[in-house]
Amino acid sequence: MNKLLTTAAVLLMALTAHAQTKDYSKYYQNLPTKVAQVSAPVIPGNEVSLTEVGGVGDGQTLNTEAFENGIKKLQKVGGGRLTVPQGIWLTGPIQLKDNIELHLDKNAIILLSPDKSLFVSDKPASRVFAGIRASKRKNIAITGQGIIDGNGDHWRPVKRQKVSDVEWNKYKKVIGGVEKDGGKLWYPWDDLGGYPNIADTPEKQEGQRNDLVRFENCENVLIEGVTIQNAPRFHLHPCFSKNVIVDGVTVRCPWNAQNGDAIDFSDVNVGLIVNSTVDAGDDGLCMKSGKNRPGAPANGCEDILIQDNTVFHAHGGFVLGSETVQGMRRIVVRNCRFSGTDTGLRFKSALGRGGKTEQLFISDIVMNDIKDEAIVFQCDYVNRQAGSDDNAVPTYTDEQKKVAPYFQDIHINNVVCYGAGTAIKAAGILGLDNVRDIDIQNSTFMYYDNDQQIDPKTARLNLSNVRLLPNKK
Repeated sequence: MNKLLTTAAVLLMALTAHAQTKDYSKYYQNLPTKVAQVSAPVIPGNEVSLTEVGGVGDGQTLNTEAFENGIKKLQKVGGGRLTVPQGIWLTGPIQLKDNIELHLDKNAIILLSPDKSLFVSDKPASRVFAGIRASKRKNIAITGQGIIDGNGDHWRPVKRQKVSDVEWNKYKKVIGGVEKDGGKLWYPWDDLGGYPNIADTPEKQEGQRNDLVRFENCENVLIEGVTIQNAPRFHLHPCFSKNVIVDGVTVRCPWNAQNGDAIDFSDVNVGLIVNSTVDAGDDGLCMKSGKNRPGAPANGCEDILIQDNTVFHAHGGFVLGSETVQGMRRIVVRNCRFSGTDTGLRFKSALGRGGKTEQLFISDIVMNDIKDEAIVFQCDYVNRQAGSDDNAVPTYTDEQKKVAPYFQDIHINNVVCYGAGTAIKAAGILGLDNVRDIDIQNSTFMYYDNDQQIDPKTARLNLSNVRLLPNKK
């Protein structure tokens, strides 16, 4: 009888070994507004190593089938952890299922193949498959200390003005590609590795690139500990999802990576981003919201806590937009540092992209070496693809004009910025009163060029105990 009890106990422990028990309540103390708290997904304790299902980590063998087989094997027993051991694991797209944890050992590198054809969907689609994806799934996780590398150089265009001669020639020598726009732009085309193009033109192929990690319509998501780098497009992008945790993640890519957003929450309800480090080519910690998606677990961004993060290069440290259509509600950002970002706190949107903000609280932010604005509110943002006319004036339909941004009920406190081009800049849309009820308190900004550029006709900001000091260049 004792032997039977011992065996049962061992089996029970195995079934629950990977249940995530971390307590996140410590982050929710002393909040300025009530924010719904995340809970970690529960993953069954079953475990399969990638080597058990045919995986070979030699950087040459394609492991797409091994990842698929490992996930299928775990599905048969209700889920569990697929462990990626030391090695370089070349692969096509990976699709996670319910109750699956992808766990990378410290010296494990998942490397997306430069063969673009592996990522093309067998159904009509505007973009190829994301590197790691999930759709309509519950209880999924990516954990560990390893690296996920998107091989983004084989996807992204490069602007000549943003690289040195050495870098420019390296792209052509290693990948091949083609120069466009009189040598001002390079596209990864006719790959020297012999991999096929997947579109008729370099421009169309560039338009098909997708995110490195993308989860849509999912619930109970954890991304913890890993490094996510060199994405074809965005790096980490949960969309229309609920209960999402990003903890201790590093995101990195070249500073000039086109659309190289780091962590984008697009229509996420109940989310947490903590202890993470970003050094990216576009926005750093970014909240977005598009058109309503009926039946999705989340529409709009609400109940999100962002705390104890570091952003080095990015277009913005913390960013709202450009899409804010379904609104931003109950978002708290605190105890973060931005060093070397283009802007610090960036609120950007436009007609056709706008929505309403409610109960946004940002506090205890330190930043330095900010190229442009420490804080900026912009309502005429235009998203321009590589090769487009930067001087083209956007036009809007009557329907788009009805979807205007409203930046309001935003409270910013205890910010210290050492060195920004402009301390505070804000402009709304004439006649809409859509940048208002914004409080900035108890803060110090040292600027190089302008203390403030606030349009009195379109923006109403309340500054209290704010010091704006010139900073010698």
